[in-house]
Amino acid sequence: MGEHNQHHEESVIVNALPQDLYDLVSDITRTGEWSPVCTSCWWDDSATAGTVGAWFTGRNETPDRVWETRSQVIAAEPGREFAWVVGGKFVQWGYILTPVEGGTILTETWKFLDEGIEMFHEKYGDQAADQIADRTQQALAGIPKTLSAIKQIAESTR
Repeated sequence: MGEHNQHHEESVIVNALPQDLYDLVSDITRTGEWSPVCTSCWWDDSATAGTVGAWFTGRNETPDRVWETRSQVIAAEPGREFAWVVGGKFVQWGYILTPVEGGTILTETWKFLDEGIEMFHEKYGDQAADQIADRTQQALAGIPKTLSAIKQIAESTR
C-alpha cells in the first residue's frame, strides 16, 4: 500500500437508532469520552456548531506529547454521516451510519490526505515516512477502541 493512499475503516453494530447515534458522534464536546488520544474538543464558534464548514479545536494527549489541532466539518447528515478534516486539509476522519436490523452499523473512517503527506515531508524531511507510519499506527490502533467505547455509551443510555 503506497503512502499516498492510506485509507482505513472499521465497523461495529450498535443497538441504537442511526439518529440517536448521530447525535452522539456529532457532539464533538463528548469526544474525550471515547477517544484514546483526544481528551477534549470544543466548537470554535458555537453559532455554527455541528454544521458543514464549522471549525472545532481538539486537545490531544499521548504519553510523550500534548497538542491541539483545529478541524473543519465536511459532512453533517443527521442519521447518516459526520466527518471532518484535521487542519482543513491534512487527515480526514468520519463516521458513517447504516441502519440494520436491530440497530446501526457504525463505521469509522480515516484517511491521510495528499496535503497531509506533503506537509509531513516538508516538516520532517527524511523522518517523514517514520512519522507518517507512526501516526497511521496510532490512528489504526485507536479506531477499534473508539468504536467499542461509543457502542458502550450508546447502548447504556437507551
